[in-house]
Amino acid sequence: MNTKERITAALASALSPQSLDVIDESHLHKGHAGHREEGETHFRVMITAEAFRGKSRVDIHRAINTILADELAAGVHALAIRAKAPE
Repeated sequence: MNTKERITAALASALSPQSLDVIDESHLHKGHAGHREEGETHFRVMITAEAFRGKSRVDIHRAINTILADELAAGVHALAIRAKAPE
């Protein structure tokens, strides 16, 4: 299982999102800090989950970072997050 698949699985399991898209943007950061030739360093997460209802953006980002702590410690250099509750 690659990093994108592990991120997707962890978020899906923890949050049961209505929508989830994890995009590996590592190729866009070639030559930047944290980039590795093999990639899997820079990701964008777009997620909609009921678990976010009534929470601040800071609390939502903290929750996602906690869920993905192992991936962040294992080499994910950057994580862009767009998260919201269902409308």
